[in-house]
Amino acid sequence: MKDFHKIKLILSASFLFFLTQKSFGQEAKVAVSQDPKFEQLLNEKRKINSSITINDRYKIQIFNGDSENSKKALMDFKKENKNLDATIVFSTPAYKVWVGNFKTRIEAEKNLELIKKKFPNAFLIKPNK
Repeated sequence: MKDFHKIKLILSASFLFFLTQKSFGQEAKVAVSQDPKFEQLLNEKRKINSSITINDRYKIQIFNGDSENSKKALMDFKKENKNLDATIVFSTPAYKVWVGNFKTRIEAEKNLELIKKKFPNAFLIKPNK
């Protein structure tokens, strides 16, 4: 009787061993097909991004504060000034609303005078990367 249990145990263990070998012995092969135009598009995007210099541009900060009020300031600005870029930037602990993307300081100062009529606390900045 003891020999029967030993044989049964050995057969069960060997069966489980072979079962696990088959179930975990899978191979995965992945083939990715990509449109050649996609690579051209990426190259064009890389060229454009390398030519953009963020540090050489001036911006106008119209708001500095909490999230809700920065969203309100952004919406108010966009309603009246559809031709200028505007974005919210988070810089711990406050949200800032930056406007424009001006090449020269003169151009930024002209727009600053116009923006100060609606946002009197606006000022000129030259953000770093």
